[in-house]
Amino acid sequence: MTTKFTTGDILAQLGSVLASLMFVWAIIQQYFPYNLRNFIDKYSQRFLTFFYPYIQITFNEFTGERFKRSDAYSAIETYLSKTSSMQAKRLKADVIKNNTQPLSLSMDDHEEVSDVFNGVKVYWASGKNIMKSQTFSFYPNTDEKRYYKLTFHKRHREAILGEYLTHVLKEGREIKVKNRLRKLYTNNGAQWSHVVFEHPASFQTLAMDPVKKQEIIDDLTTFSNGEEFYNRIGRAWKRGYLLYGPPGTGKSTMIAAMANFLGYDIYDLELTAVKDNTELRRLLIETTSKSIIVIEDIDCSMDLTGQRKKEVKEEEEEEKDNSKPMKPPENNEAKASKVTLSGLLNFVDGLWSACGGDRLIVFTTNHVEKLDPALIRRGRMDKHVELAYCGFEAFRVLARNYLYLESHDLFEEIRRLLAEAEMTPADVAENLMPKTSPADPESCLRSLIGALEKVKEEANLKKMKMKMEEEEAGRKKDLAGVKNEEIKVVENGSNGSV
Repeated sequence: MTTKFTTGDILAQLGSVLASLMFVWAIIQQYFPYNLRNFIDKYSQRFLTFFYPYIQITFNEFTGERFKRSDAYSAIETYLSKTSSMQAKRLKADVIKNNTQPLSLSMDDHEEVSDVFNGVKVYWASGKNIMKSQTFSFYPNTDEKRYYKLTFHKRHREAILGEYLTHVLKEGREIKVKNRLRKLYTNNGAQWSHVVFEHPASFQTLAMDPVKKQEIIDDLTTFSNGEEFYNRIGRAWKRGYLLYGPPGTGKSTMIAAMANFLGYDIYDLELTAVKDNTELRRLLIETTSKSIIVIEDIDCSMDLTGQRKKEVKEEEEEEKDNSKPMKPPENNEAKASKVTLSGLLNFVDGLWSACGGDRLIVFTTNHVEKLDPALIRRGRMDKHVELAYCGFEAFRVLARNYLYLESHDLFEEIRRLLAEAEMTPADVAENLMPKTSPADPESCLRSLIGALEKVKEEANLKKMKMKMEEEEAGRKKDLAGVKNEEIKVVENGSNGSV
C-alpha cells in the first residue's frame, strides 16, 4: 500500500521543519555561550556554501572618510544607468550640474537588474542600510548607507574579478566624461579659470579636403584608444599637433572640432601671462587627462623663434664692446616673462609632460618657417597639418552648411576660379552668408564668383607689378655694370698715360 503526498502535505511538512529549525536557532542564540554560537555560525555558513554556489561583492557608496564618495560606486552607478532604465521598474531621477543629459536615472533602492558579459550573466542589486548614528545627520538618529551588490556564479570568479569589473569601471568613467559639459580653460598667471565650452564646430561642418579630414579623424580615434599601446612602447600617452596656414583657414575651428569629436576639455594657454618655467610647469600639472592644451600663434606668443641664436649673438657683441653703457631694465610685462625655449620643450616633451595621460598638445601658427626646428620636430609635434586656401571640396562643405546646396550650375565656374585664385575658407563663407531672408542661393554664389574674380585680378596685378620691379632692378643692375666698366677703362687709360 503506497501513501500519496499532496502538495499541501509537502508544504505543511516543510513549514514544520522550518519552524523547528527557527526554534532551535532561537534556543541557541539565547542560551548557548558566545564562543559556541560563533563556532556554529561559522561552520553553518561553510555548510551552506555547498548548496549556494553564488558569490556576492558589495560596493559601498562611501569608503574611508564618511563624506568621500567612492569612485567605484560612482562609475558603477553611471554604467548601470542605461541598463537600469531599460529593466528596472522603479527608478530614481536627479538633475546633475555639468552634465549634457537633463536627467540622470538610476535604480531605486532594493531593485535588481541583470547584465551579460562574454556570455556570463551577472546580477546587480541596489540596497540601503539604515544604521543608528550618534552624530548629527539630516535624518534624525539614522545614517543611510547605500551600496551596489554584484552576484555571480563562483565558476566565473576569475572572469568577473578580472575582465568584467575592469570593463564596468572603465566604461562607467568614459560615459561620465562623455556626458559631462566640456570646459574651456584659460590662464591668468598660474591660475586656470573656465567657462562652459559650447562651440558647435564638428568635422562634418569643417571646410576641408575630405581625404585629409578623414586622416585626422582616424589619427584621433587611434590616439584616444591607444592607452595600452603607449604603455607597451614606453611613451607618455600624449600627441602633438602643429596646425599652420594663412589666417582664416580654420585653425581654431579645427581645434573646436577635435574637442567635440573626442569629448575633451580645452586649456588655452597664454604664454605671455606666464612668468617663468616654474609657473609653466605648475599650470601643466593642474591640467586633467582627456584634454587639449592649445598655444595659438606660437610664433607671436613669445620670442621663441631662434631665441638661442639671438642670445649667443648678443653675448658676443657685449664681449667685443664693453665700453657701451648698460641698458636700464625695461619695466614691461612682455619682458617680465622668463619662459625659455628649453622650458617650453620640457613642457611639451620632457619628464613633466607625462604627468597625466590622454592629452593633445596643439600649436598653431601663420608662419611655420619662423619656428625653431627643435620645437616642431616629430616626437614633439607628431602630426603637422597644413590648413591651406579653400579648395573645391571645402567649398562644397560650406555650400551645404550655408545654402543647403549639394550641386548647382555655377559650381563648375567656382571650381575653375578656386583653382586660379587664393581665398581662405573664412572669406568664402562670408560671401556665401545669406544677405536676404529667405536666402537666395544663386545670388550668394554669384557674389562669391565676383569676389573670386576680384582676388584673381588683384593677384595678376601684383604679379605684373613684381615682374616690372624685377625688370627695373635688372636694368639698374645692368646700367651699374656698364658704368663700372667705363670707370675701369678710364682708370686703365690714365694709368697707361702715366
